[in-house]
Amino acid sequence: MKTKEKKQIREKNLDELKIALKEARNILFTLKLDKAQNKLKNLRSIFMKRKEIARILTAITEKELYAKNA
Repeated sequence: MKTKEKKQIREKNLDELKIALKEARNILFTLKLDKAQNKLKNLRSIFMKRKEIARILTAITEKELYAKNA
């Protein structure tokens, strides 16, 4: 993931992050289904999607902690 994309995740508000998290988890689910059915060509995409989910979760946690302390 490029630095620009990481910054875009950090700039989103909490509601947008939660929506993005839900979409990313749905995409990960479909990727896993495609892998099980041998339709998936790029197995690395599962790894990348998991990393994206982790980044979104980190941003959500940071925003929640900042809101709690502010």
